[in-house]
Amino acid sequence: MAHPLRIPAFRLLFLGRTVSALGEAVVPAALALAVLRATGSTGALAVVLAAAMIPRLLLLPLGGVVADRFDARRVAMAADLVRCATQLAVGVELLGSDPSLTMVVVASALGGTASAFAIPTASPLVAGTVEPADRQRANALMGMTANTSRLAGPALAGALIWAAGPGWAFILDSASFALSALLLARLRVRHVPVPRRSVLADLRHGFGEVRARDWFWTSLLGHGVWNGAAAVLMTLGPAVAIDRLGGETTWVLLLQAGAIGMLVGSLLAGRVRLHRPVLLANLGLACYAAPLFLLAVAAPAPAVIVAYAVALTALGYLNPVWETVVQHHFPPEVLARVTSYDWLVSLGAMPLGYALAPLAADAFGAPVPLAVAGLLVLASCAGTALVPGVRRLTWPATPQPQPVAPVASR
Repeated sequence: MAHPLRIPAFRLLFLGRTVSALGEAVVPAALALAVLRATGSTGALAVVLAAAMIPRLLLLPLGGVVADRFDARRVAMAADLVRCATQLAVGVELLGSDPSLTMVVVASALGGTASAFAIPTASPLVAGTVEPADRQRANALMGMTANTSRLAGPALAGALIWAAGPGWAFILDSASFALSALLLARLRVRHVPVPRRSVLADLRHGFGEVRARDWFWTSLLGHGVWNGAAAVLMTLGPAVAIDRLGGETTWVLLLQAGAIGMLVGSLLAGRVRLHRPVLLANLGLACYAAPLFLLAVAAPAPAVIVAYAVALTALGYLNPVWETVVQHHFPPEVLARVTSYDWLVSLGAMPLGYALAPLAADAFGAPVPLAVAGLLVLASCAGTALVPGVRRLTWPATPQPQPVAPVASR
């Protein structure tokens, strides 16, 4: 097996996605700092963030259809150009003496829309540039750059705003999306044509591919519960850490340990190939119940931090392995749609966790929703071991797509 970075096409893809991921990681933190500095209102910030999240969730399935039907490279490039324009527009607006919140909200919504079309392109782009034998290592590299970007994004956003001001910070961030689009313009990716159908038929066909594989849709349910539980931990964890585990330092250490764990998991994914990848990766995800339970009982801070680091290491390992398994077992012409349904479940569960956690904490106290979230993670992720398809799925020697009957066009 050749190292993926020795493949010219993947090298371009890796550089482009690294730059784009860093730009995207800067956006939420930069928006938060800029909007609060300009308006001083947390309500205004909530409106801006919701304006990005709502179209992203609503349009993800359509983004999958478009990325499958057309060249994923061109879709990703167009999405980067739209995000470049929205960041530039926000930057110019913030340079003025009286920035318009309406304009920032509209730009945020357009950026969220572009993200809905960009997210499903990730898997087809890797599958179109890397041969099957090299994909796990390639996906591990992509996971490492995504995790590093999430870790560095908030700090970079703060540094840009501190050094250049909010307006110039967004203008500089727009350049990252422009550079990513330029790199993608030089890339050549294998594309499998999709039969001409209506958009609704394409959506049904993609959903049919998902429904035909019990290992996939049951794992999606577990991954959705995991993300909802992560939102509960992110909502209630800081207060527990500050009030009962030693203060803000404990929470910062926990987050840093989780970020390191994600990177370690990505490194392991590039080197360790498990015989039953989905089964063992889902069992690893069940480890997230441990920090939830430990926070619920206010266990000693070192135990909570170590448990969280182990749980995030499992997540860092799962993400590249999951991408590789999906690329092996689904036909290439449906990868973007499958990916869009995957992200829809995962991203859609997080707002539910954010909304329910404080309500449950007010009614029953923080330990109850933390413990319930832990039980749900344990049941949904470890419970996939009961599914025959999860237990039987192994690495194939060659890709073995299992297409379902196509949906007739109307």
